[in-house]
Amino acid sequence: MSLHIFSQVALTCKDPIATERFYTKNFGFKRARVTKVPDGEQIVAIKMLDSAFYFELFKAKEELPVILPINDGPEYPSVRHLAFKVDNVDAKLAEMGDDAKITLGPLNFDEYIPGWRTVWIYDPDGRIVEISQGFVDQDNPPPLETDLTGRKTQPIHFA
Repeated sequence: MSLHIFSQVALTCKDPIATERFYTKNFGFKRARVTKVPDGEQIVAIKMLDSAFYFELFKAKEELPVILPINDGPEYPSVRHLAFKVDNVDAKLAEMGDDAKITLGPLNFDEYIPGWRTVWIYDPDGRIVEISQGFVDQDNPPPLETDLTGRKTQPIHFA
């Protein structure tokens, strides 16, 4: 059996409607489905326009057990941030207005990739969202078995 597409990320939200509004208004998502589950709750699926990618929005039932991440996201094992490419970071920030609660940047990374500019913001639930322009694939990335210096890396073992 083969993998067809990466299809969705499930987000647990303090206020799923506020989260839905943020992503539909600022990143081109639209409501695709609402599913009622046996406990009476609803799962809202929002789809990124012109793609097959969804966010599933679940209502949070607990408080956040850690402090909100800062800068470009947590440094412990986790999802560090969600990311979207745009044509112009500054224009996107201006378009978002008060929805753009900046945690870091905007920063230019021309020394790594010419034209790469990035900013990180909070979504309504405190998740870090990266907005970047100019990021391109590396022509010849090193194989998985080596780090960026070409040295062999040790495999990760989970207990």
